[in-house]
Amino acid sequence: MRASDRAYAALRDDITEWRLLPGTVLGEVEQSERLGVSRTPLREALGRLTAEGLTTTAGGRGVVVTDVSLDDIDELFELRETLECRAAALAAERGDAAVFLQLHKELLEAPALIDGSDPGRHEYYGLAGRLDAAIDDAVANAYLIQAMRALRVHLVRVRRLAADDAERLTAAAAEHAAIAEAIASRNPRLAEAATTLHLHRSLTHVKNTHTPHHRENHG
Repeated sequence: MRASDRAYAALRDDITEWRLLPGTVLGEVEQSERLGVSRTPLREALGRLTAEGLTTTAGGRGVVVTDVSLDDIDELFELRETLECRAAALAAERGDAAVFLQLHKELLEAPALIDGSDPGRHEYYGLAGRLDAAIDDAVANAYLIQAMRALRVHLVRVRRLAADDAERLTAAAAEHAAIAEAIASRNPRLAEAATTLHLHRSLTHVKNTHTPHHRENHG
């Protein structure tokens, strides 16, 4: 992996996981030393993060981590609905039904993954990520996939702002299962409807439990 790619990946993870909080100044000297790269690849990494909207240049302060407001969340979900509903419909038309039937089966069993033995819910989020990847593969549209992947970086940040409670995750798993089932049944309209319902409930949950960033929670 190139030094700039390594620096970009590390900084992106630190921002999306709230280890680098909004307003944090990303000084070149400090970050170069921390990440073990020279300043040229670091500048390339910062440029990519700024292009994605995760950082911005703030006058004389240099490059700083951007914030996520409730207005931002509304706008992200407007775009998310446009992209993900279309992707689900295309996946229903083009996808391999067997792949989505298997995901449907696993998602129905997902509540077993959402328990105290895995506080980070890595297995559950991994399963949800596999559904995203399967939809991407089925869509087979590089432009749509690129747009969705760029959006997902911001959605990870948003997810960290909401209460990560087992009740909501269990409901979300059922909603994901319904999306997988609709795609497997090759029903584009049902796949769109299932996706719309999931996104509506996700947005409602985020807005109802949204908390400003706190060091004790995220850093």
